[in-house]
Amino acid sequence: MLSSTVRNSLKHLTKTASYSTTGSKTLTIGLIPGDGIGKEVIPAGKKILEKISESTNLNFKFIDLEAGWATFQKTGEALPDETIDILKSQCQGALFGAVQSPTVKVAGYSSPIVALRKKLGLYANVRPVKSVAGTGDRPVDMVIVRENTEDLYIKEERTFTDPKTGLRVSEAIKRISEEATRNIATIALQIALNRYAIKGKSTLTVTHKSNVLSQSDGLFREVCKEVYQSKPEYAKIGYNEQIVDSMVYRMFREPECFDVIVAPNLYGDILSDGAAALVGSLGVVPSANVGKDFVVGEPCHGSAPDIAGRGISNPVATIRSTALMLEFLGHPDAANKIQKAVDANAVENTIKTPDLGGKSTTEEVTNDIISKL
Repeated sequence: MLSSTVRNSLKHLTKTASYSTTGSKTLTIGLIPGDGIGKEVIPAGKKILEKISESTNLNFKFIDLEAGWATFQKTGEALPDETIDILKSQCQGALFGAVQSPTVKVAGYSSPIVALRKKLGLYANVRPVKSVAGTGDRPVDMVIVRENTEDLYIKEERTFTDPKTGLRVSEAIKRISEEATRNIATIALQIALNRYAIKGKSTLTVTHKSNVLSQSDGLFREVCKEVYQSKPEYAKIGYNEQIVDSMVYRMFREPECFDVIVAPNLYGDILSDGAAALVGSLGVVPSANVGKDFVVGEPCHGSAPDIAGRGISNPVATIRSTALMLEFLGHPDAANKIQKAVDANAVENTIKTPDLGGKSTTEEVTNDIISKL
């Protein structure tokens, strides 16, 4: 899925990996289960990495790390400094499970995954949404590239009393910067170039709401166009724009029309979660949080407290996210083996969790995919 340009921009990640005398490479991966079903699916990702090491020159070390609502309740910190320090100093990548955030304001608490993305400079969230040939699903093959550091997710809000009415008013700042937009447009176009090399065609769709938000979304739209026009090799990529509300409509009515979609943080979040319905479940859609010097694989689903502890959560999104992490770390062959094993499980369509209409457990699905490696 990635272009060599994207992989080369991250090649220094693997320089810190250790090598044996036989040429095998050891990567240190941080494991952050978080809350709810994160504690059930992250072990599946670990098992997949342990298995893939048997047929590649990759070896893995794992460091268990803490973050999440349960961590906050225990320590008063949702994302302990120790977790960040270890990720920066010892790990080449990480797997993050899920976060169970309270629905009401809790003093001192903020989402650890949002903070993690900021502290590690993970400016892009890359979410492939693809149906599997042979399963009877509609043909879907798109990549949603979501800006990961700003927009409304900077969490600069205030609530005050309107002196005229005496009633409360809340405001939130939406921040769009040229720097962040250039970064996200560049990686989206690099992914589109790679897809062009594979398929012979590719299109970038810039999603915005500049007809209403003329300055913030207007800047996002303008900068994306500037980046597209900045290099002659981008000319082979089709370019179009889509207002976010019509984008949602068209994505569900004619998903085959879309290839690479780039969007500000909030729209990208909504689009990528909604697109999961096109391929069966949030439980099968992966993502990679990508920065200039780190990668975190993260399934798109939440903590699912209603099924946590029952052993029926779908591990596929985590397993695919594990493959994505490896791909961004420069190991596409290992990543491709994992993706093919997941595809084989989907085509057989017999061992699957309840969200896909099956009766299998998390462990049974994981073991079936491992058997196909």
